[in-house]
Amino acid sequence: MTDATDFNDFTDFEDIPTTTLAELLGRERVMDIGIRPLWGPLPRLAGPAFTVRCPPGDNLMLHAAIYRAAPDSIVVVESGDLDHALAGGNVCAIAQRRGIAGFVLDGVIRDLGEVRASGFPVFARGVIPIPGGKKTVLPLNERVSCGGATVHAGDIVVADEEGIVVVPADRRAEILAGARARLEKESAETLDDWEKAHRARVDELLRAGGFEE
Repeated sequence: MTDATDFNDFTDFEDIPTTTLAELLGRERVMDIGIRPLWGPLPRLAGPAFTVRCPPGDNLMLHAAIYRAAPDSIVVVESGDLDHALAGGNVCAIAQRRGIAGFVLDGVIRDLGEVRASGFPVFARGVIPIPGGKKTVLPLNERVSCGGATVHAGDIVVADEEGIVVVPADRRAEILAGARARLEKESAETLDDWEKAHRARVDELLRAGGFEE
């Protein structure tokens, strides 16, 4: 099991859009569109993953995780259950008080009004008023699948209004350097420059495909 408290600085990713990261990492590192911010506007969320698995109808391990996840971590939950809430207002409030940066849940929550009022970031599939049970004990910080993306403890999760991207911990430096280079290049390019290059590329592809005006 990976120790989720053993991670280097992640704050540099707070200024990197998920669109830039997705272009570098590819589709398999991007969660599906069903996992979305439950209130807004949300600030961009970036932090190391603390991973949890909850079977359908059960939320015990998420409730255990809020007392074990390190400050600034993002609790990422594999569940897929749309019939029972993984968390409610009090659980989110305790997580927030303990310094957890936010939740990314492949499931649903309840008490959205309380969560919104407290300003605690939650990305999930929706809201339902029915709570889950607390029976199943499973290991924490093991590999999970959330929104179709594989997440290991300590991976960097970046979430904003465009989506949620998972940066593998062992590629952190590489992806950060690539993202910075890409953003620097984009900032130096005017819209006229972009249009000229874009039109030339589109026309080239059209010609190659036999398109005729």
